[in-house]
Amino acid sequence: MLRHQPLQCPSVQPIRAIPVSLCRSLEVLLTDLDDTLTEGGMLPPSSYAALWELYRAGIQVAPVTGRPAGWCDHLARMWPVAGVVGENGAFVYVYHREEKLMERRYLLCEAERLEGARRLEVVKRRVLAEVPACGISADQGFRAADLAIDIREDVAPLAREQVERILEIARQEGATCKLSSIHVNIWYGSFDKVAGIREFLRLSGKGELEDFQERILFIGDSPNDEPLFQALKSSVGVANIAPFLDRLHHPPAYLTERPAAAGFCEAVSTILSRR
Repeated sequence: MLRHQPLQCPSVQPIRAIPVSLCRSLEVLLTDLDDTLTEGGMLPPSSYAALWELYRAGIQVAPVTGRPAGWCDHLARMWPVAGVVGENGAFVYVYHREEKLMERRYLLCEAERLEGARRLEVVKRRVLAEVPACGISADQGFRAADLAIDIREDVAPLAREQVERILEIARQEGATCKLSSIHVNIWYGSFDKVAGIREFLRLSGKGELEDFQERILFIGDSPNDEPLFQALKSSVGVANIAPFLDRLHHPPAYLTERPAAAGFCEAVSTILSRR
């Protein structure tokens, strides 16, 4: 795995600068999924092993992803995680293993989700007509609240101006939109990753985010992670965030030397070695 060149961003420190005090007090580690836990579209053994290492160390892990409800139900049930925030904050799934009960909390009511789906059809038609090189994400059928436009997962990577056009169409239609490493996610409703995390902390009995800042950390890789880079005192970007840094007003606090899954494992190894 090649190392990315160091970033010229004074506010971002290398992961080796992460304080020992944070590593020792850490209770919850939040992580993006695509191109943070994964590499080349797959979850390598190293990332899955790192999740288990965190679990055994007593650190609760919660993926915070743009991926759909159908995927998140599986992740919450089958992975060593405390819960999953999906579709960029649209819901929280927590599986209570002893009771064998899946708890699902949606930040929009059913009527709001149905109205959002109706309005997203207009956005979808415009995007496909005006940017024909894109596609609808293959996982769209498993989604509860948003529209995912494929910009490089199962289609040839789109040029930056094409991606910007998709974002502009969404804004023209009054929708919220976020760019990930593979999708443009579009939705109606007042939720984002920060709102989802707040709900996860309450559901987990942790209380309010403002009172938990010294015990929580987020790892991510793309512009749709910026709300958490801004909201959390401690955050890490894996090295493949480099092409997106010029889009971010709020970059991560720390940066790994390695990209994607290798960067995630680098961050986990650094944290656990300092406990």
